[in-house]
Amino acid sequence: MADAPWHVYIVRCNDESLYTGVAKELDLRIAQHNAGVGAKYTRSRRPVTLVYWETAADRGAAQQREFAIKQLSPVAKRRLVQGAATNP
Repeated sequence: MADAPWHVYIVRCNDESLYTGVAKELDLRIAQHNAGVGAKYTRSRRPVTLVYWETAADRGAAQQREFAIKQLSPVAKRRLVQGAATNP
C-alpha cells in the first residue's frame, strides 16, 4: 500500500483572506480548520473554503512549495487561485 501524498493547499477564510498550509489528509485538515482546531490564524476566520491545492512528492517538497506560495504577494496568490478555478 502506497503512502498517502502530501498536499499544499489554500483556503479562503470568512474575511476573504487566504491561508496556505500543508496536509496529508486534506479533507480532514479542512474539517479541523472549520472546527476551530486548525491553525491559529483560521480559528477566528471560520468558515474556510478550500480554493486551491496541489500534490507534492513528500513533506519536504510540500513545505518548500508552501513557503514559496507564502512569499507571493496577495495579488499573485489570488491569481494562482483564480487560475486553478478557470483551469480545472
